[in-house]
Amino acid sequence: MSLSPLRLKVLEAVSDVPKAAWNALLEPGEAPVTRWEWLDAMEQSGSAVPERGWRARHLTLWRGERLVATLPAYLKTHSMGEYVYDFGWANAAAQFGVQYYPKLVVGMPLSPVTAKKLHVDVTEDAAAVRAAMTRAALDLAQAEGASSVHALFPPEGEALAFEPFGFFRRGTLQFHWRNPGFRAYDDYLARFDAKRRHQLKRERGAAAQQGLVLETVRSQALDDGHATLAWRFYEATAGRYSWGPVQLTAGFFHRVFGAMPDALELVVARQGARVVAGAFNLHTPTHLYGRYWGCFEEHPFLHFHVCLYHSIDDAIRRGLRVFEPGAGGEHKVSRGFEPTRVHSAHRVFHPRFSQALERACAREAEELDRVAAESERIAGLKPWPPP
Repeated sequence: MSLSPLRLKVLEAVSDVPKAAWNALLEPGEAPVTRWEWLDAMEQSGSAVPERGWRARHLTLWRGERLVATLPAYLKTHSMGEYVYDFGWANAAAQFGVQYYPKLVVGMPLSPVTAKKLHVDVTEDAAAVRAAMTRAALDLAQAEGASSVHALFPPEGEALAFEPFGFFRRGTLQFHWRNPGFRAYDDYLARFDAKRRHQLKRERGAAAQQGLVLETVRSQALDDGHATLAWRFYEATAGRYSWGPVQLTAGFFHRVFGAMPDALELVVARQGARVVAGAFNLHTPTHLYGRYWGCFEEHPFLHFHVCLYHSIDDAIRRGLRVFEPGAGGEHKVSRGFEPTRVHSAHRVFHPRFSQALERACAREAEELDRVAAESERIAGLKPWPPP
């Protein structure tokens, strides 16, 4: 029996495809930001929509009526909410006579999480599908008048797979905590020298002196009140700094808490009956992903306790292997988070501009090596288990 031909369809919203069909292509334990529910909450809440500079252009392949491949993508009119910072590229584009926006971004909005972008049915030829989808993304970008295509936070192997199609790679650093087999929080502390251990104990101990009590509310214990708290934490932080306008709506939190509580958790810090701070995280059986934190009051070391120490302790108890707390944060190095190179792949259609950017990325890579080596020296973590 001959197979029906493959058919490309570009979606204006992830809701144009059934949830079950999209999620069936995901592998067990993948980052929750790849799920249909996450993207749908972004779009249906008004957070990632054309009015805010995110026009969904998800590429899908169908064999007959069966979905066999997906590649989430958005046509962007700005660079906010991406965390692979190319504002300088946009400024430099004018020197080459290039209008940088719109551009086509392959990835999930506001999600600086390393995760697969292309998902293919196991019955298909993955290499052939990858080639077809990459060419389709390039064709779509040119048809839409985009200057470029950018794949954000793919795994390294996926980033490499873009290169034969004229993409160059860019590396940036995040700081991830890894669990080499700790049995208890004291094992984590044992990897530091005496001076650093004292610092970490002092910082974490400040919470008890301030009368703060932390708890993690997870999965089915979450309710709509927790969604409101998560929004308030996010709004408190986003409104405090000059990163541009608040990008997520309250509706996003309510939608995602209702649609996929199994992958969510909320760290809540209270002083008596009063909530003073918290953090919204995602989790899988092996990974914890820090997304948003906020505080309503200032207390010494509160951020470290809510976003780092409490969740490290919890991750050790649960046997999680990796904690990715999000973009930025060199302060994490002295608390045991290791420099980790994350990837992006870029195809810029203007030849001279592309060459200039590729050279700049090569210089960045050399600087990354230096920063990573210095970060490892500063961290000075002892091997585990100890000899």
